[in-house]
Amino acid sequence: MSSPKRALITGITGQDGSYLAELLLEQGYEVHGMVRRASTEKFDRIEHLRDRITLHQGDLLDQRSLVDTLRAAQPSEIYNLAAMSFVALSWVQPTLTADFTGVGVTRMLEAVREAAPEARFYQASSSEMFGKVREVPQTEQTPLYPRSPYGVAKVYGHFITINYRESYDLHATSGILFNHESPRRGLEFVTRKITWHAAAIKHGLRDRLALGNLDAKRDWGYAKDYVEAMWLMLQQDEPEDFVIATGSTHTVRDCVQVAFDEAGLGDWERYVEIDPQFVRPAEVDLLIGDPTKAKEQLGWEPKTTFEELIRLMTRADLELLAR
Repeated sequence: MSSPKRALITGITGQDGSYLAELLLEQGYEVHGMVRRASTEKFDRIEHLRDRITLHQGDLLDQRSLVDTLRAAQPSEIYNLAAMSFVALSWVQPTLTADFTGVGVTRMLEAVREAAPEARFYQASSSEMFGKVREVPQTEQTPLYPRSPYGVAKVYGHFITINYRESYDLHATSGILFNHESPRRGLEFVTRKITWHAAAIKHGLRDRLALGNLDAKRDWGYAKDYVEAMWLMLQQDEPEDFVIATGSTHTVRDCVQVAFDEAGLGDWERYVEIDPQFVRPAEVDLLIGDPTKAKEQLGWEPKTTFEELIRLMTRADLELLAR
């Protein structure tokens, strides 16, 4: 019997990393993850997988550690999901964001060239690269105009991946993923902030929810659906970039309505206040992805509707806070 395929996931402790690890384990992979040494270890999203995966200490800011991790894991597939992922924080720490989310990709690609040149590489690109959008909906060909230090760093990571693919014949692919959420989303992200607060208000633990722009529109999908697209991309003979999205948008207000309805709280406006600190210096316009190419070439489409997603997140938070 041939030995199982080996995959390395950077950012395995994050939302996407944990769902991807589950998917790859189901597919019979040997799964390795890269984690950063931190003063507070945050492994809650992968706690239930700890005995089935191998963790390596490495850091996107440290070239040597990346080479060592690749040599130890010997992966045939590498999923680079590690980044400074919270857009709002990227204004507070713009150069650190550039270093992790942009230059970190180059360090990783250099390590791949050195230690795993045959491996297939996935780069987590982002709809935030479209920013001030040039066309609606956005496809793989839409010009980029990022509107945050995070978006700018992601553009760098995106193009350096294309560059290495074309220059060194690496099987390197970027997935341009639009917003994707789940019960494992961090509390600082607006959808999870909303579902958590709806549950907390229902349980009498909070009485208000402070938000920024209620009219901000996003193309929101379910992270569990989206990691499947990442995997499918690396199963293709030719490396190409793909937009992964639902193709429909909803406002922050829509999200609030669904979450408060699921929590059994009638009049959501009683609980929501607008706080200027949550309004971004530069808002992105209408982010809406066209996933046609992914559907045609990967056979991928989202299985979970926006409403189902917000309801399942709210139910998960109602359960979480009931404990």
